[in-house]
Amino acid sequence: MLQYIFFFFLFLLVGGRGRLQTGVSADIESVKVGNISKVEDAVYFHVYYGQTFKVIKNGVDGKSYLLIQDNSRMAARTKYCTARIKSFVIPLSNYSVDTEYFPVSFFELLGSVGNLKGMTSESVASECVLKSYEQGEIHIISKSEPQLLHQFSAHFISNTDQPQACNFASFLPSEEDTPLQRAEWIKYLGVFSNLEVRANAVYDAVKENYMCLTKVAANKSAAASFKPIVAWMNYNDGVWSFTKDTYKLKYVEDAGGENVDASINKITYNISNPDDLDELHAILCSTVDVVIDESYTSDPVGYNVSTFLQTINVEEYSCFTFLTNKSLWRYDKRIQNSTTIDWFDGAISQPQLVLADLVEALFPTGSYTTTYLRNLAKEEGVINIKSEMCDRDSSTAMEPTILACQL
Repeated sequence: MLQYIFFFFLFLLVGGRGRLQTGVSADIESVKVGNISKVEDAVYFHVYYGQTFKVIKNGVDGKSYLLIQDNSRMAARTKYCTARIKSFVIPLSNYSVDTEYFPVSFFELLGSVGNLKGMTSESVASECVLKSYEQGEIHIISKSEPQLLHQFSAHFISNTDQPQACNFASFLPSEEDTPLQRAEWIKYLGVFSNLEVRANAVYDAVKENYMCLTKVAANKSAAASFKPIVAWMNYNDGVWSFTKDTYKLKYVEDAGGENVDASINKITYNISNPDDLDELHAILCSTVDVVIDESYTSDPVGYNVSTFLQTINVEEYSCFTFLTNKSLWRYDKRIQNSTTIDWFDGAISQPQLVLADLVEALFPTGSYTTTYLRNLAKEEGVINIKSEMCDRDSSTAMEPTILACQL
């Protein structure tokens, strides 16, 4: 109990800047914290530092993680596992991941894949993680045998709607509203492995490149006669709708484009209703320059422009600018086993690549090869992610792709 009171007291003293606040005793004030990460853009997590511990507060699910340095006395005698707080000894000696919508690329950028020893399936959009699995360095742990996950120092999840053991830790970058906020969650994972310096360096490089590309896009937009209007569209069970995800709308703005009017975004269109269908065709004909079709399909390889035209129920499309200008896109260019899309993995950790794709979609040069977007109107197919595509040692950190950016 005394330990808990001591921890709680220190926790209250910790400030949002990641250091102990002034006004505490001199011996605590004199502590020199080594490698730290300061959260600059993300909204849903905060990191605090003590003398021999760190605390991560996850604002999405309300959980806090007490991370205790393995060379401290606290590590051997302190253990918490409640509905709101869990403790881990760091740096983690090993860990596992629930692969359901989990972006393993963050671990690759940190260089900590060597400690990844278990995952719940081989459904990952990573060449090098697949390589580690095929070489026997990572083992598949069935969700039907959750007790087997107890062998790992931590089990990371992105789907929190499941029973969680004491070693479960949630990782939820997709809950953030902007691309850079999502990318900054590399600092969240870095804290578990004392890799703050690496996490900071990666995020700084990604953010600098992203902001530079934003300026390039602004210049392109200013030089154009108008801003291209972009529609993120989704088809489900006979109904078309316009996507309202905030981070996607932000991408369009940062790429120099304009999103479909918000009043249209609130409406769905049932293709079996002639009035709905006519209104949808009118909007697409008169308003939209670029379409990103994010409809779910069980067969991404076979999804092409004909599929889109069938679902939108149109034969004559000469009035549709996005078709005559060949600007109909999907974000499933990189897939693994026809089911796992890298848009939900690498595109989160490296948003500068997505932004560059969108800039090319809005202001085409023909000289840039997109990473995540494929152009259906130009019959562009998918790239199947395979372990043979890994060109480095799996345990070696992956460097972020920094694109040339000339203002």
